[in-house]
Amino acid sequence: MKIKDYFLTQEDFEIKETEIEGIYKTFPIPENVGRYYESKDYISHHQDSGSLKEKIYKFIQSFNLNYKRNILSQEVFENAKVLDYGCGAGEFLKHIENDVVTFGFEPNDAARNFAQQKTTKTKFISNLEEIENDSLDAITLWHVFEHIENQKEMLSLFYQKLKPSGKLIIAVPNCSSYDAIYYQEFWAAYDVPRHIFHFSKKGMEKLMNNENWKLEKIRPLLFDSFYISILSEKYKKNPLSWIFGGIRGAISNIKASKTGEFSSLIYIIKKN
Repeated sequence: MKIKDYFLTQEDFEIKETEIEGIYKTFPIPENVGRYYESKDYISHHQDSGSLKEKIYKFIQSFNLNYKRNILSQEVFENAKVLDYGCGAGEFLKHIENDVVTFGFEPNDAARNFAQQKTTKTKFISNLEEIENDSLDAITLWHVFEHIENQKEMLSLFYQKLKPSGKLIIAVPNCSSYDAIYYQEFWAAYDVPRHIFHFSKKGMEKLMNNENWKLEKIRPLLFDSFYISILSEKYKKNPLSWIFGGIRGAISNIKASKTGEFSSLIYIIKKN
């Protein structure tokens, strides 16, 4: 499938299935992929502007942060050691750092600076080698895993850093959801080339059930269908993107309540 970078450059890319059924990869991957993140509209990396759009975003973000914290609290004990890998502007770390011992990793300089300003107890690392092996109770990746090209290498490193029976919590868009199928090449969560990999529910189940990992639970991110659908309508140049996207997002969640194919899914995975 050919996909355009509607977000920034309007360049064309292609998505091809990998050796694992249900997992796809963007081609080609630009050498300097970092420049595709250089936009003030990459909202999670920037300070409040006061706009209505951002106020709505922040309201939904607050709900999601509480939801994510509750999921984490079900998997780890108080004062557990948790690494938020790809922590962005540090919102999740700020939300949990009084409950657990927090570490943060963020390769984007601007985002990391915001995160360091927001948090008071979190230790920020520049690479995973700063973390002792078998020392972490959980590693979280909130819409980060799809940005990582060397996933096999990173999964191996995550495995080394987690304690026995430690938890890997990964949230990614679901390219087998109703809204993905409906919008096709306009589906905003493809977000090429920033999203290097694209996962169906079946693909993630195959990837994360092996001798090293056991997929224990799957949880939905309910608001993602609305955000993604509204943005997809915008890419289709629909002047009523908020209305049509909101309706389509609701339909996606209703259908997913029966199939489990929500627009974004959280995978809770235990180290074997």
